[in-house]
Amino acid sequence: MEAGEIAQYMFLVCTLATLLPHPTSPVHQFIHQTILRRSLMGFLVGPAVVAVILTPWGKRSGGHFNPSITLTFYLLGKLTFWDALFCVAAQFIGAAAGVEIPAYLLRNAPRIPSVRYAVTAPGIFGNAGAFAGEVLISFILMTVILVASNREVLAR
Repeated sequence: MEAGEIAQYMFLVCTLATLLPHPTSPVHQFIHQTILRRSLMGFLVGPAVVAVILTPWGKRSGGHFNPSITLTFYLLGKLTFWDALFCVAAQFIGAAAGVEIPAYLLRNAPRIPSVRYAVTAPGIFGNAGAFAGEVLISFILMTVILVASNREVLAR
């Protein structure tokens, strides 16, 4: 399940990341402003995550298809060692498959420099700014997940 969830997510993100910034894409030619294409990417990835989580696999596994979230749940005692180990291994395998499949189907279009397999790269604030941003985003995400998963009203 975990491999399938992350594979679906990575497939969607790589496909969207190729469709939006690739220079030969019709979307790229129609929407010229980079900020609009990036905003569209954000608006499309959010529902993609929700869709993956709401699949039968996502409902059964808890919807955490990110290894860091799986490890957090292990450290909190909500997963056994072996469950966490196999989940993380499956997540890495699924992520690799989720990137390779669109790369094959899109004839290596995700490889070009403007797409870079949808990797988030440091911007004008450099590595320190990117690291600070990732720490802040991760802190907010984990706070929301832990609050939602530890409240009976919010958790299912």
